[in-house]
Amino acid sequence: MSTNIKKQRMIIAYTFILLAVLALFAYAEYEYHSDFDDAQYVIYLGTNDKDTNEPVFPFEEAKSKAEEILAKHFTGWTLLEANRAWTDQGQIKHERTILIRLSNTAPRKVHAASDELIKVFNQSSVLIHTNPTRKEFYSGGK
Repeated sequence: MSTNIKKQRMIIAYTFILLAVLALFAYAEYEYHSDFDDAQYVIYLGTNDKDTNEPVFPFEEAKSKAEEILAKHFTGWTLLEANRAWTDQGQIKHERTILIRLSNTAPRKVHAASDELIKVFNQSSVLIHTNPTRKEFYSGGK
């Protein structure tokens, strides 16, 4: 067998291997983007009035009010309790905070709900973290 034929076969073999590897990467990228791309939004909602720095509602009522608002905008959420702390002129200040985790939604819906939360809770703002994430609804091994 001539050297030229061996070189051609080797080039063809390497080409097929390269194409197979590229196809695997393209499939993996397609699977990642089609099934797992998502953003998780976390809204930090303070419960103290922006003007008086006193709680707007008792905390259980605050959670209920937040859920009433969330139910108008979303079909699901996770609500967590947190204790925020900061220093102000050397004094440690605290505020009970509601953390709201959202997925499967759009920024405009998060902003619409946040507008209502700001108004009802008399806040100057809420903090919104947008975290790129992967989601998977896992139902167990098959």
